[in-house]
Amino acid sequence: MILQLLSGIALLALLGASSYWVLLALASTKTAKLTYDRNRQPTTRFAIAIPAHNEAMVIKQTVSRLLELDYPSDLYQIHIVADFCDDDTVRQAREAGATVHERNAGPRTGKGAALSWLFQQIFANNWCDAVVIFDADTRVDRGFLKVMEARLAKGDRVIQGQHIISNPNAGWFPALTWTMFLIDNRFQNRGRSNLGWSAKHMGDSICFQADVLRQFGWGEGLTEDYQLRQRLLLADIKIVYEPAAIGRGEAALTWKQAQAQRARWLRGAQDASQQLRQQLFSQALRQRKGALVDGWLQTLLPSYSTLTVISVVFFVVQILIDLLVQPIFGPFLLVGWAALIVLLIVYPLFGLALERAPFKAYVAVMLGPVFILWRTWLALTVRFRNRPVVWVRTDHSGSA
Repeated sequence: MILQLLSGIALLALLGASSYWVLLALASTKTAKLTYDRNRQPTTRFAIAIPAHNEAMVIKQTVSRLLELDYPSDLYQIHIVADFCDDDTVRQAREAGATVHERNAGPRTGKGAALSWLFQQIFANNWCDAVVIFDADTRVDRGFLKVMEARLAKGDRVIQGQHIISNPNAGWFPALTWTMFLIDNRFQNRGRSNLGWSAKHMGDSICFQADVLRQFGWGEGLTEDYQLRQRLLLADIKIVYEPAAIGRGEAALTWKQAQAQRARWLRGAQDASQQLRQQLFSQALRQRKGALVDGWLQTLLPSYSTLTVISVVFFVVQILIDLLVQPIFGPFLLVGWAALIVLLIVYPLFGLALERAPFKAYVAVMLGPVFILWRTWLALTVRFRNRPVVWVRTDHSGSA
């Protein structure tokens, strides 16, 4: 009886957590296109900010593409921080036409410190109205700035564009990452925006009204983008998702290359969640705003991967007990657990169907169980081993 009661409580708890992800999925079914006057004369001045550490292999092509954006050339500038570079990044970027700021002093903690320093240089002359952040390898659609200007004209202050993986054919891990981004963009970004909540801050292809960055900076810690999103929520500033503004970036080529990057994300999200959870909860109670409740839930609820592992383990253990010991749980509970697992399996497939993803995305998602186990092991390692986690750059040795 006690085991049945515990099983029922655990099932209800996991179904409750799953309902959060289901809500985002259902909310993402609504699509709305941004409407704006395409003949309107642009007036917004953009500063494009790019952090670069030893990016000589890709930086010239990135700058060249940015100079071809469908936007008046006198209304945007390209600023690159060459962060402790010891290769040819500076020369390549300057020859391509960018303004390069060399940073060779200060903390070497990665992207966050480099961008914070770069913003100081950009804001020194008070020229720009908005700042767009790209990674050094991002391939930007020509209409990106026009879309962002239309969003800013509507009153949005922070806009996350659609980040797409550009190298899905480079191996199994890039293919799986590409697939996961399709699902994340649909559920976690479009779904949240449709609900009036705050989309994810993905650290790339994102636009800020200049005053927001002047006030809040870029953030700090291992995942300064995640922390900044929570701080913006506390200030009643939501990130709006705009899928028409597209930037394509590269994924790590192998599981090993991705491990340090994922470990940083997991540790950083864990640290930021512990720091801001209570503030988000208190403010959500006072203001009763869905975006704040969502931000608080993100600091509390298990990830989809963790939820799936826990559900499968519980289900398998109960079946083994029923088969090898004695039938304790009975068909009603086991059917409930089986239904939960089916729901978790259908979840990513539903996202791919909404995205009208090609067949190769469904093939790639078959590696999902391997990724889930890998990510869960990594999360446990990060949580229980007191090892330093540092920033690492993406290897572009496979770039075209």
